[in-house]
Amino acid sequence: MNLHRLENDALVITSGAVQQDLPAPALYVVATPIGNLADITLRALWVLSKVDAIAAEDTRTAGTLLRRYGIDTSLFAVHEHNERAAAAAIVERLREGRRVALVTDAGTPAISDPGARLVRAVLDAGLRVVPVPGASSLTTAASAAGLNAGPMTFAGFLPRGGRERERLLRELTARGEAFVLFEAPHRVEATAAELSAALDAPRRVVIARELTKKFETLQVCRACDLAAAIGAEPRGEYVLLIDAADVASADIDAATRRWLTALAEVMPASRAAAVAAKVSGVPRAQLYALLSKE
Repeated sequence: MNLHRLENDALVITSGAVQQDLPAPALYVVATPIGNLADITLRALWVLSKVDAIAAEDTRTAGTLLRRYGIDTSLFAVHEHNERAAAAAIVERLREGRRVALVTDAGTPAISDPGARLVRAVLDAGLRVVPVPGASSLTTAASAAGLNAGPMTFAGFLPRGGRERERLLRELTARGEAFVLFEAPHRVEATAAELSAALDAPRRVVIARELTKKFETLQVCRACDLAAAIGAEPRGEYVLLIDAADVASADIDAATRRWLTALAEVMPASRAAAVAAKVSGVPRAQLYALLSKE
């Protein structure tokens, strides 16, 4: 596809992209591929070709994508180190009536990527933000993991260390609900060891690596085998999906049941389960499931 002839491209015409409004001023939050460049959406290509400028986490990475599709929109850098100052400049551009697109190196901006501070600044200024959805490693991995139905917490990257990391990991594992982590190859071994120690041994875990790329893998294991499944030479970006705990795997004693029943009479079931979980140590999801059966 050559974007210089985009208006005449049959796919774009069929999609209706060329007939859509591109309101101005507006910040367009554009999702880009997480590995396979063919995963870009027709709407994303249309928007990127028509905005006045593109704010990119890395202009070199964005440039590779734009050249692939013949887009020559100007680029400027907005990343975690300059986002606060760049946000003010972009707000000014928007106030002048312009359209600006925001892209990160891969996936959806502001989802464990830079962009949230910029989006908030634009919204706080009373200006429009337009999401242009597409690839995300979170939804890509979750769609192929076969997780149990129910709540799922997205935790992204854990804190690098210290008490906050320990507290968050303990909280996530104790809930009993499914949760998802992102991890870099140089830290995944340590995270895998911590998860193995914190989770019940039979807890189901899905390891997604290099999603949409040539060496994409999805591997299912138990928590006790997680470190071995990661291996000694981790490579690529990881998504770790910890499935919900098996409700039947934990016994709920009579005293906890009485606490739960009494609390459920005066507060919503979800809140009752959370309070009883703190008192008993039984995962909240298991207590909530028990209330749902009654």
